[in-house]
Amino acid sequence: MPKIISAGIIIFRRTKDGVKFLLLYHGRNYWNFPKGKLESEERSHQAAVREVREETGLKISDLRFVGNFKEHERFFFRRGKENVMKVVILYLAETKNPNIVVSDEHEGYGWFTFSEAGRLLSKYHDNAEILKRAYNFLRSGLPAGRQGRKPQKIAVAKIPEPTENK
Repeated sequence: MPKIISAGIIIFRRTKDGVKFLLLYHGRNYWNFPKGKLESEERSHQAAVREVREETGLKISDLRFVGNFKEHERFFFRRGKENVMKVVILYLAETKNPNIVVSDEHEGYGWFTFSEAGRLLSKYHDNAEILKRAYNFLRSGLPAGRQGRKPQKIAVAKIPEPTENK
């Protein structure tokens, strides 16, 4: 069975309205994090930085990676008559640069609160769960589901729970 490995970055920035996450719009109601396939001999972190630069215009100097956050998503799909396994590796980074220049493979982008981004990603359960883990990591300094490990200190202020506008 063929295996495809992609890497990307969950990018966030702090605004007067709270933390906002960057999602790229691919068309047909499909939003996702900037990511793409590893090239030969490329490590996942290198691929993630390269793909973000290609898809958003953000350079590594625009990003501050947060702690040791690294999550994986694995799923299967059919390509023709063949089953394919895809693994997506995602890192977490902050930017202060709100200006994005999307590549030709995207139709747009947006900066979304945690709850807004969660709704846009809700039909892709694994992506929504990874977003939640990233948000919890930012809030507590620990990845969700890994509280049994020794806490790691990271230089990130705690983020308050989102408030819904009603």
